[in-house]
Amino acid sequence: MNDRFRSRIRRRLRSLAWLELLNVPLQAVVWFGVVGLPMTAANMVGFTLFAVLLVVGAGYWLAKLRQISAPGAPLPGAEIFAVARGASLLLLAAGLLFIAGKVVAAPGAGSWAGLVFGLVAVLEYVNYFHVQLMYDTVEDLRYLRSHGLRRAHLARDLAVRRRSRHARTGH
Repeated sequence: MNDRFRSRIRRRLRSLAWLELLNVPLQAVVWFGVVGLPMTAANMVGFTLFAVLLVVGAGYWLAKLRQISAPGAPLPGAEIFAVARGASLLLLAAGLLFIAGKVVAAPGAGSWAGLVFGLVAVLEYVNYFHVQLMYDTVEDLRYLRSHGLRRAHLARDLAVRRRSRHARTGH
């Protein structure tokens, strides 16, 4: 990988990480401040699920940035991301069940927005841990057109970790 390409990748990874982090307060201000969604339990749980997945995503892009700075190195914090994958799934399930109960009990702005936030969090989970859903570069769009959806970057990194761990332990 030449220096110019590596520099471009570093800028991209930094940008992805900071945009994910920036989106947490930005979305809070937009939805709860400007739009005026009520800060009910359902809406806050949904927003928190969304925010947690954005923070996980930002952490991944920062770890990836560190990894490409040391070619051949494993993903820093891969164990944490493996735990985050399971923990996020449990949080999403519990949070969505809570929100669904609130939607049934009191449908409206105090619960529907929380459900939407929760569903967006599920999409973020899929985007990071399973299948890439965001295609925002020319290269990504070219890949999508010719090959279809691709496995998420973090999912690929966790699979490498799993394979290397199995190779070391023989399991």
